[in-house]
Amino acid sequence: MTARIQNTASQPDITKGVQHLFKEVYAGGVPRQTLEPVHLRASQINGCSACVDAGAKSAARAGADPEKLLTLAAWYENPLFDDAERAALALTEAATRLCDRPGAVTDEIWAEAARHHDERQLGAPVLRVAITNFLNRINTTLRVPAGTSWH
Repeated sequence: MTARIQNTASQPDITKGVQHLFKEVYAGGVPRQTLEPVHLRASQINGCSACVDAGAKSAARAGADPEKLLTLAAWYENPLFDDAERAALALTEAATRLCDRPGAVTDEIWAEAARHHDERQLGAPVLRVAITNFLNRINTTLRVPAGTSWH
């Protein structure tokens, strides 16, 4: 696969804007060991190879359990994930699959996430999912290959 934009430096304002968003995500108080798998799971759903590759690496650097990363696609059946992680991943899947059904982020999903995170913290995974979906769409449209990053 050949990337459609060869010179990523030609888009400095986009990169700078995304970096500001990441800063807000990580200031939200949710552990990186939760936020990085959130990114990885949304990228798996969207089939973004560049973000799956980058997400697996960043989750490992953040200290995420390697066994959890290997079984992330079936997190809902895996006892390794605690309730807070499950709540974040359920919110991730619902917010990523908005087009699958109206009201995808149900009151039950939101209430479970709110049970584990305060309002400030809830913004972090919501923004992380939104950024991930944004980046997945850029990377797949521009055909950014795994092992490289456009952001």
